[in-house]
Amino acid sequence: MYWIIDVKYIKDYHLKVTFNDGAIKIIDFSKYVGGKGIYKELRDINYFKSVKIDEAGNSICWENGADFCPDVLYQIGDNFSDVLY
Repeated sequence: MYWIIDVKYIKDYHLKVTFNDGAIKIIDFSKYVGGKGIYKELRDINYFKSVKIDEAGNSICWENGADFCPDVLYQIGDNFSDVLY
């Protein structure tokens, strides 16, 4: 099981996420924001930038309750060393 130890906004809808095993992933959230419900608010880039690690230290979240499972983030993220930023 993975948990997140750091999250940083990069650009657009991209976050740099560091996991407990030392892996660093770049995740493009552009296809996950929007739609209906709480994820719609994430389309506002300024709101998206307010991402933080949840109180339990397991995942990333936003004030409105939107969150993403760290195991899923680990799978969908690109290795930091493979991405030019």
